[in-house]
Amino acid sequence: MSIYVDESGSLPAGAMVMAGVEIDKAAAEQLLQRFRTVTGLRGELKGSRTAPVERALFFELLERFGGRARICVAVGDLHGPGPHPQDFDVYVALLTQIVEEWLPEVESEDGDCARFVIDAGRYDALVLENVRRDVARLLSACGSATMIDSRRSPGVQIADVVANSFYNLAIGSGRAGHIRQIVEPFLKSGVLRQDRLREMPAAREAHPALRKNAGYRRRS
Repeated sequence: MSIYVDESGSLPAGAMVMAGVEIDKAAAEQLLQRFRTVTGLRGELKGSRTAPVERALFFELLERFGGRARICVAVGDLHGPGPHPQDFDVYVALLTQIVEEWLPEVESEDGDCARFVIDAGRYDALVLENVRRDVARLLSACGSATMIDSRRSPGVQIADVVANSFYNLAIGSGRAGHIRQIVEPFLKSGVLRQDRLREMPAAREAHPALRKNAGYRRRS
């Protein structure tokens, strides 16, 4: 059971959203290839560069190729009195909740251990290695967690589009109305399941590796 994970946004941008997409590796490759054939896409599939009609096609393909997604949303309240949670702490909390929400289904499947494949593009490798170890501990004796460059993983690219879609909904962007119409049938059918972050991390001083965004990196 492969679950691909990526995030979109940040609290200073209004919300941080994480998506965990369960889809077979071969099916993820076929989905991406079909999307490329229909749209003419070259390069990496990114939610931020996906047009409305293409986004509708994407979710149709996600259902057709047997994908399911859980989405966790943390909405920022940066207009209130500070201090505010650190971006990294919110990232870890979202990732932990995504893993915990998938675990009951993972454990109920006969002998099929979960393989969490997580985008490695947000923070430095040393920081993410600690996160990977924390996720692996949640999986106990069965399962694995790996970090990968999204350009090498169709599944992570798929998770990016899902996360970006719900980020647009969370902040009420200009695309939100159209995206809501696209995802509503898939929310009703259970292909997509959305939840809020149950507990926002407490504000604290940033980890030394993350001060002044030292541990943060993002590809364009």
